[in-house]
Amino acid sequence: MANWSLESAQAMFPDVKARTARAVEAAEAALERQQAAQAGTPEFEAAHRDVEAVVSRWAREMEALGLVVKGPWLVDFDTGAGYYCWKWPEAELAHFHGYDEGFVGRVRIQ
Repeated sequence: MANWSLESAQAMFPDVKARTARAVEAAEAALERQQAAQAGTPEFEAAHRDVEAVVSRWAREMEALGLVVKGPWLVDFDTGAGYYCWKWPEAELAHFHGYDEGFVGRVRIQ
């Protein structure tokens, strides 16, 4: 696992945000197809699989970049002392939390 400095995390952030934006757009399109389909139909099931595939592919991309995926569209940059934390659609990487606090315990980076 990478130990991210604030500078290196902020340098990677535009790429993380852009990749996440593309994944969110693809997932939303698949969700729209799923909602338009009758439950239990092949179209419904295919759209459901597409949503899962988009989220899974995004998670693998984020992990390949050295981030920790905590949930859909939620990633942490491990600093060695805690995490810089970002969740879509936040405009910037602006929060930190320790290893034990989690998302609810995050604070703004000064």
